[in-house]
Amino acid sequence: MIYAYIRVSTELQSYEGQRYEIEQWADRRGWNLDKWVQEKVSGTTELRKRTLDSLLKRMKKGDILICTELSRLGRNMMMVMGILNTCSQKGIKIYSIKDNFELSDSLNAKIIAFAFSLAAEIERNLISQRTREALAAKKQVGFKLGRPCGKSRERRKFEEREAYIREELSHGAAISRLAIELGMHRNTLSRYLKENLREDSCPEFARKEQV
Repeated sequence: MIYAYIRVSTELQSYEGQRYEIEQWADRRGWNLDKWVQEKVSGTTELRKRTLDSLLKRMKKGDILICTELSRLGRNMMMVMGILNTCSQKGIKIYSIKDNFELSDSLNAKIIAFAFSLAAEIERNLISQRTREALAAKKQVGFKLGRPCGKSRERRKFEEREAYIREELSHGAAISRLAIELGMHRNTLSRYLKENLREDSCPEFARKEQV
């Protein structure tokens, strides 16, 4: 059985972006997806409280689990490594699209999985720290935090999701995919990015613009 797993963490996020990526990836390999499993829950939630836990329990040796990236499985290194270890012991293969990773029984695969999880956790912590520092600096100079009055729905979506957009861009996400997920036109999102993200604070977007 080939399972596709999708996780979003907030009501504002959409399943469609991850679904599209998985469908395209599977089509290129001529694979038919047997079952989709999706849930709306924080990646820090205990595994036993998530749909993913019941999915892993019913999966058997030889089954395949596809996700867009390892961070969809969990938002900290220990959780991800625990999931990978469980799948390895049961003979379940995991394919992570953005990480270009395949879980097998080899030691190299386990080492790579560890490295991916550790790097992702460090990056998330750095992004969170930079965001907090930027907000503290704005507050110190008298900048009023919170939702401004009279702004468009698209603008509010962008500002509420700015940290998430930065993180996704750092993982190589396409602007068109993020626009679909946010429910706005690609050009609108690009304009907001140009207006709000300086090249030194988001080099990933700057590189996309230069291509």
